[in-house]
Amino acid sequence: MIYAFDTYYYEDYANTACIAFQDWSSEKESEIFIEKTDITSDYESGTFYKRELPCILSLLKKIELKEEDLIIVDGYVTLDNDGKMGLGGYLYEALDQKYPIIGIAKNQFASPDSQRRSILRGESKTPLFLTAKGAEVDEILPKVEQMAGLYRIPNLLKKLDQLSRA
Repeated sequence: MIYAFDTYYYEDYANTACIAFQDWSSEKESEIFIEKTDITSDYESGTFYKRELPCILSLLKKIELKEEDLIIVDGYVTLDNDGKMGLGGYLYEALDQKYPIIGIAKNQFASPDSQRRSILRGESKTPLFLTAKGAEVDEILPKVEQMAGLYRIPNLLKKLDQLSRA
């Protein structure tokens, strides 16, 4: 199973959504999980994970992960060639490196990262940015390219974004 997470912040709470789907080619989700949580940290530039990681970990308590499962986050897993981690890297560590974590980000991060890949989907000229831990990024890239949907953002990830904002 693949579990994709996204969090949207309101003034006094965070809304975290997770869509579970069978495989990379799935057109429909298998399950949806949503949880509202208190915001435990103010936004700090460069430490986004401090705000979002507790939300994802809280929602993960409602999900029984299996050894073969993997997780997608809206953001980065790695940030540069020096080992600086993004949200997904911290999630990978928090889960004792047991599950592959895939980061699919919409905005480019400035620092060079030899593990980051750009993905152009559909006719979009604007790429998505792929990073991973616990999985080979070059093996994941064609799977993300083939996800259902004709546009830049795969359909299930677009739905996830909408659910987090609901």
